[in-house]
Amino acid sequence: MRRMGYGFDVMTGHGFRTMAYFILDEQGWNRDAIERHLAHAERNKVRAACRRAEHLPERRKMMQAWADYLDGLKNGADIIPLSAPQFGRG
Repeated sequence: MRRMGYGFDVMTGHGFRTMAYFILDEQGWNRDAIERHLAHAERNKVRAACRRAEHLPERRKMMQAWADYLDGLKNGADIIPLSAPQFGRG
């Protein structure tokens, strides 16, 4: 983050996480998928192995939509809000 120009007084890692969570949530992505994707690493190795793939197809689509959204911001495009019409609220 510092190499991108964000100082300690501007943004933190948890700040980025929170921003992503709320934007994705507002756009209707499944809350369980959002939380699973943004969660801290599971300390229990057995649970980590079992939970790794939870919501994986939706998470892939969600992260591609997020990447497209960020690319649009970077390029100065008019941003169309992310949406997840094929998925229900979680």
